[in-house]
Amino acid sequence: MKEIHLKLQGKIKRLTNSTFKFDERVGEGWFSAVYFLKTKEIAAKYKPDNIVTMQFFQKQNAVVCGTDEVLALLETFADQPEELEVYSLEDGDKIEPFEPVLKVTGPYQHFGYLEGVIDGILARRTSVSTNVYEVVKSAQSRITDKPVIFMGDRDDHFMMQAGDGYAAFIGGSKAQATHAMHEWWGKKGIGTMPHALIQLFEGDLVEACRAYRDTFPEDDLLALVDYNNNAIEDSLKVAREFGNDLKGVRLDTSNHMVDAYFARHPEVLGTFDPRGVNPELLFALRKALDDEGYQHVKIVASGGFDAERIARYEELGAPVDMYGIGSSLLKIHIGFTGDNVSLNGKHEAKMGRVERYNSRLQKVKLGVHQEK
Repeated sequence: MKEIHLKLQGKIKRLTNSTFKFDERVGEGWFSAVYFLKTKEIAAKYKPDNIVTMQFFQKQNAVVCGTDEVLALLETFADQPEELEVYSLEDGDKIEPFEPVLKVTGPYQHFGYLEGVIDGILARRTSVSTNVYEVVKSAQSRITDKPVIFMGDRDDHFMMQAGDGYAAFIGGSKAQATHAMHEWWGKKGIGTMPHALIQLFEGDLVEACRAYRDTFPEDDLLALVDYNNNAIEDSLKVAREFGNDLKGVRLDTSNHMVDAYFARHPEVLGTFDPRGVNPELLFALRKALDDEGYQHVKIVASGGFDAERIARYEELGAPVDMYGIGSSLLKIHIGFTGDNVSLNGKHEAKMGRVERYNSRLQKVKLGVHQEK
């Protein structure tokens, strides 16, 4: 495949096939609805000189993502892409319901069969970026730039990680679990220990942490403290053992479990749900660490968090320094529509659809090739 270079407002945006790794079969129509393929054939046969404008929009307040990918797709698979007139927003732009994020004008048979593929790219990328944006916004209600770790590797097919990681980056997450999630924006995955590491040491968290520190001395030591369902006591054990070397503790208590702390303090029960990583457990953990002089130890909370839950924890002032989030960020809830809204420069569209003006759209020139 040829390398792709797009010129956008005088700036070269180097979007290449090596970045997006397109399947060659896109160009064969393998991923397009059959009726688009049939329409392409009919248009080429009966209406080859007709010029259509197709606009793409969705129906929510969102953070758009996937535009660079779509532009590269058009550059790669549209016929005579340099002759198409293309206007696009940029990844990361905030968008409103029905606001066009992309317009493409040209002969239908040159690009129309890509409509569904484009819708799907924009839908998935924008859903993830918007989900992450909402979570990051909730997490920053008390502390500016409170980190959110994108931990979605186990919640979808592994081949989705690179695109989802980029969308999460656009939404505001700068820390992600796998190298693949960072592939499109040039970083590496981060992470410390899973429950499996502690299991290898028969539940001895101190020994697991010691092995981790000795093997990866350049890493910050972040202990996972819910393995024994005794988060506060295990946090104190590792804090006493490693002192200033311990940078943080992570709670990932199952929402079906009640931490041992509440068995020792039944007097606090009765006014809240004690399961999982709850605010009362976090307050008790923060106090226990502070009382022994470990104010420097950060608290990371994970397990079933979403924007609404984080907002509630932040409103309560729960002592969380970082959130780890997975499945809730991957919910695909924003659907895009591609509509043909003009024919040969005149309005022609299905009833209820019109071409919408958007002054923020930027003209994109496809087919501008320059050497790196």
